[in-house]
Amino acid sequence: MEQRRSRRWLYLLLMVTVALGIGLILEKGLERTGHASETYEELRTFSEVLTQVQKHYVDDTKVKDLVQGAIRGMLSTLDPHSAYMTPEMYKEMQVETKGEFGGVGIQIGVKENRLAVISPIEGTPAHRAGIKAGDFITKVNDEPTKDLTLMDAVQKMRGPKGTKVNLTIQRDGTADPLAFSLVRDTIKIESVKFKVLDNTIGYVRLTQFQEATGRDLGRALKQFKEQKVQGTILDLRNNPGGLLTAAVDVSEQFVGNGKLIVYTKGREGKKDEWFSKTKETLEDSPMIILVNEGSASASEIVAGALQDWGRAVIVGTTSFGKGSVQTILPLGDGSGLRLTTAKYYTPKGRSIQSTGITPDIVVKLQPPAVAKAGDKDGKESEPKTAKGATTGKDSAPKPAEDSAHKNGAVSLGDAGGEISVDDDVQLQKAVELLKTWKIFKELRPAA
Repeated sequence: MEQRRSRRWLYLLLMVTVALGIGLILEKGLERTGHASETYEELRTFSEVLTQVQKHYVDDTKVKDLVQGAIRGMLSTLDPHSAYMTPEMYKEMQVETKGEFGGVGIQIGVKENRLAVISPIEGTPAHRAGIKAGDFITKVNDEPTKDLTLMDAVQKMRGPKGTKVNLTIQRDGTADPLAFSLVRDTIKIESVKFKVLDNTIGYVRLTQFQEATGRDLGRALKQFKEQKVQGTILDLRNNPGGLLTAAVDVSEQFVGNGKLIVYTKGREGKKDEWFSKTKETLEDSPMIILVNEGSASASEIVAGALQDWGRAVIVGTTSFGKGSVQTILPLGDGSGLRLTTAKYYTPKGRSIQSTGITPDIVVKLQPPAVAKAGDKDGKESEPKTAKGATTGKDSAPKPAEDSAHKNGAVSLGDAGGEISVDDDVQLQKAVELLKTWKIFKELRPAA
C-alpha cells in the first residue's frame, strides 16, 4: 500500500516536472529551452533520491514528510526570512496580524547568523521575565537553535496557555548563559499607547504595526491637537514591525499628502512605490522619533521616511536592519510560502537591509551590571537563572505607586505599565530637545 502511494507521488512529481518544462518553453520561448532542461534534470535527480530513500532507508518514511523536509531545506538556503508554513502555521500567521496569538511574547529574527530577539512584547511573559532586545536564543527546551529555521523556532515557543517553555539566552556583557522558564499566555497586543508630558509634549508609543494602528494613532494625534501640544515624540523602540500598509498609514499622518513613503525593488528591478494619501496630518511642529536595536522592518520604514523628509529628528541607537519584503503565497493544500521578493528603500534610496536607520543623535542606554555566574574558581557553570525568569502572570514585579510618581512616571494604561522619564535617558533626551527647540524658536535679537 505504501509503495503504491510512493509511486503515485513520483508520477505526480514527474508530471509536474514535465509541465514545468513545457510551461517554461511556452512562456520564455525556445531560447530558454536550456533552463527548462536544466530544471528537468535536477528534478529527476530529486525523484531518484526520493526513490532510494523510500527503498533503502533503515526506517519507514512518508513521502509527504520527505517532500516537506526538502521544501524547508530548499528555502533555508535562500535567507532566514523565507520559509514554508504548514496549514496550521499559515492559519496562525493570519491570526497574528489581527493582534492576538498564543505564546511567550517574543519577536525573533536572525542576526550574525544566530537566532536573535528583535524585541519582547510589552506585558507578556518574556517581557516580565526580563528578556531583552539583542539577546541570542541558543536553546529552546534544551534543543540547540543553530539549525532551526525562524518558523520552526516560533512553533517551538508557541503552545497552549499555561504550559511552560525553557529558553537559554546568551546576552552581550554576560559571561554565562541565562536560563528562563516561561509560562505561555494569550498574547494580546495594544499597538498604540499615548500620553501628554508636561502639558506640552505629545508622547505616543507604537509596539507593533497592525491593521488598526494607523486609525488608533489618528485618534491619539487628534487629542494632541485638542490639547495644543508643542512637540511630539514617536517611540518606536523595540517595535519589531508588522504590516507595510500600517507603516504607510502611520507615516502619512506626519509628512502630508502626496509624499513618497517607501519603495521596493525586486529581482527584475521592478519598482513599487507607496505614497501618502491622507490630508489629515499633525501640524508641522517639532518631532522626535526614538529607535533602538529592537526597532525593525515597518519601524525602520517610518523612521527612514520621516528622516528623509526632514520631518523628525531620530534619537537613540541604530535600528535592527530588517529591510527585506516577504510575500505570503498560499498553496493548494492550505499551507503557505513566506518568500523574500524585494527590498525596502527609503524615499532617498537608502537600503535598510543589514544597515538599519542611523540616528541623528546617538543616545545609548547604560547597560545594567550583571554578576558573573559560576564557581569562584572559574569552572564552567550551568546556565544562570535570571532574576524573575520563572514567570507567570502573578509573578511579575509590581512597581510601587509612590516611587513611580516621584520618578515622573508616565502611565500608558494597564497593558503598558509605567515609563519613567527620569530613568529613561533616551526619552529624557527627547524631552529636553523639544523644550530646547521651543526656547531657540522664541529667541529674538535685541533691538
